[in-house]
Amino acid sequence: MLGAMSDPTCKACSGTWPRADHYIAGLGLTRAYLHDDQFFPGWTVLVFCRHATELFHLAPTERMQLIEEVNLVAKVLSQVYETRKINYELLGNQLPHIHWHIIPRLATDPAPLEPVWRVQHEPVLLSGPDLHNPIQRLQQAIQKAR
Repeated sequence: MLGAMSDPTCKACSGTWPRADHYIAGLGLTRAYLHDDQFFPGWTVLVFCRHATELFHLAPTERMQLIEEVNLVAKVLSQVYETRKINYELLGNQLPHIHWHIIPRLATDPAPLEPVWRVQHEPVLLSGPDLHNPIQRLQQAIQKAR
């Protein structure tokens, strides 16, 4: 695991985002968290463990390992949620810190042809067993997939 994140003005580095109780697993270069809004069940955020804002800021070996970690999470999400498709988003406009949104798209998806950002909905915020059960399922699936 890499050392502490390095930019105190960054929400990911300072530990204010993502929420600690949404933590799924440390994968090496990244940490996986269940996204706050679970309107799209299984939506996971994979956060790079040190501060970097662009893929070209990473060493070639880091980029290769990063995509393998993205792939692992996507594969696990596909198995656990029986997805029709996985969406991958690496933006950084609002939070300039490398983080991937890995979003399962299910048979019950209300707008399968739209990006999740365009689907208007009330956020689905989980707590208690509703939060811990999917996290535990994903943790077990990641352990099994390694």
